[in-house]
Amino acid sequence: MQSEKITFPGSQGEPLAARLDRPDVDVRGYALFAHCFTCSKDTLAAARIAEALVEHGFAVLRFDFTGLGGSGGDFANTDFSSNVADLLNAASHLREQYQAPALLIGHSLGGAAVLAAAADIPEARAVATIGAPAEPAHVASHLAAARPEIEAKGMAEVAIAGRSFCIRKEFLDDIEGQKLEEAIAGLRKALLVFHAPRDEIVGIDNAERIFKAAKHPKSFISLDDADHMLSRKQDAHWVAGVLAAWADRFIDRDEAEAPEAVVEDGEVVVEETREGRFTQRVAAGRHELRADEPRSVGGDDSGPGPYDYLLAALGACTSMTIRMYADRKEWPLERVSVRLRHKKIHAEDCAECETREGRVDWIDRDITLSGPLDQAQKDRLLEIADKCPVHKTLHAETFVASRIAS
Repeated sequence: MQSEKITFPGSQGEPLAARLDRPDVDVRGYALFAHCFTCSKDTLAAARIAEALVEHGFAVLRFDFTGLGGSGGDFANTDFSSNVADLLNAASHLREQYQAPALLIGHSLGGAAVLAAAADIPEARAVATIGAPAEPAHVASHLAAARPEIEAKGMAEVAIAGRSFCIRKEFLDDIEGQKLEEAIAGLRKALLVFHAPRDEIVGIDNAERIFKAAKHPKSFISLDDADHMLSRKQDAHWVAGVLAAWADRFIDRDEAEAPEAVVEDGEVVVEETREGRFTQRVAAGRHELRADEPRSVGGDDSGPGPYDYLLAALGACTSMTIRMYADRKEWPLERVSVRLRHKKIHAEDCAECETREGRVDWIDRDITLSGPLDQAQKDRLLEIADKCPVHKTLHAETFVASRIAS
């Protein structure tokens, strides 16, 4: 097993301490683990579950929420909403540096956090909770003794698991304003609920509420006589083993049913992932990208839209063409930046267009040239921009031959 300490920025800009555990052989999928309230990534449950999942081929990222463990920031300034935002930052870090998490795991309040965050991590196909409350406000029941002081003074020092924490009134207001039932009902991911019938911290009725609110596919696993913290090693390892076997069905299923298409040079293959309404996997040679639509039109916003890719193609081609010309001329061009915007306008408002009726596509292309170039050089590079191959394709007659593939 490989274990690596990493950091990434949290929701409040502070560095969050994390650990990524990976198998020595190929990784089957990435999992993201959210720890319990006031705990850390290094609790026995988190460490043991991560270790066991690695044995089953998963890479697991576990991290400390802002103000806890090795992470920066002040715990007193955090709340459930900031924890969810930290979780989304962790998913983004995995997405950008390794691979987006396919499996989300949350212990106790961390379970509530993954339920709240899951909709904004479209690549995640499965979610598992361990001893999770059905609502974040459940935490308030453990702060009842300090509540009068919190209400009166705006904050109070509270002893939790032998440590002192400052709890602000804003924290209470935040957790009591969170309602997870709608998020659980709209999960659109496989759900596995672990809970111990004799959990004295978070009652078993919470598991019932989560399970009833969720749509299929969903499963419930009883943890028998395990305690809330899974303090016995065999309990944590059993959870990980069951979790890995269950996740197999959802994480590896698409690959088994639909073998990856062979992509030849000069080809682009686009296919649905079925993770969301419009989510697409885009394969271009050995490169894999994602495409989607924004939430405003019913997508999950998990990747750029089709017109974004069109603008990206024009922008990349423009920058490359300018670079090639400037290098050939040995001009002092330091950097090229291209900003593009697409819109549709009425043809009658376009003096440059041949079309006189209906609407036409209009692309604004702003080119920034850095370096000690004179005006004549800049003017020439602007002319060269119009000679990039994609620009020419957009202005030329193009025919798309479509057919149903056998």
